[in-house]
Amino acid sequence: MIKNVQIIDSLLRERFGIPYKQEIPPEPLEMLIATILSQNTNDKNSHKAYLNLRKVFPDLNDINGSNPREIEELIRVAGLTKQKSMAIISLVSAVSAEEIQVSRNYLNSLKDDEILQKFTSIKGIGLKTASCLLLFSLRREVCPVDTHVHRILNRIGLVKTSSPDKSFEVLSKVKFDKGTAHSFHTNIIRLGRSICKPQKPVCSQCPLIDICKYSEKDLSESTISRGGDFMLLDHV
Repeated sequence: MIKNVQIIDSLLRERFGIPYKQEIPPEPLEMLIATILSQNTNDKNSHKAYLNLRKVFPDLNDINGSNPREIEELIRVAGLTKQKSMAIISLVSAVSAEEIQVSRNYLNSLKDDEILQKFTSIKGIGLKTASCLLLFSLRREVCPVDTHVHRILNRIGLVKTSSPDKSFEVLSKVKFDKGTAHSFHTNIIRLGRSICKPQKPVCSQCPLIDICKYSEKDLSESTISRGGDFMLLDHV
């Protein structure tokens, strides 16, 4: 599988380039909360919600003990307000009670599986959120799997799985070259937003068309979607 991952990464870099990545990674708590806000919405809305939250709580630890309705109002633009606010409050409460540590030095001493297990034990935090912590904050060579990544990896035939979590389990066995997991993950999302969409994918303009095993390719000439390059988790 590693050879196929390298081929896909190379083809996507040729089309989309090497994705932007902040020189200094965000703190773990910042990344976890931003990822929670990013669920089931676009990055522009989740970014607005994140900025609203940081304006009132420059120190995210101060969310502990706050009124849930205040959090809901601040993040309303990101949708799933009650669900996301409860996940954020549960996370910050666990950190404040020292049930879980989020210092970078401590997390850097743990293996990937240990980190995933610790954070997915918190209500409202799933594999995608915990794996985004690994990739974007701790700079581990791990590829988080959202609906875009899951859909595309199944379409091209790299995996045959029934859910994003199962796709992540397969990818977690891949030993990515340094820096590859970030470009692989980010460029697949770009592909999913602009070309390999859930409905009516623009197969004729896909950089992966020659290796893709999708049986329902639409080879008609269509216009690809523009924009969608902004990635919240690279701007936290």
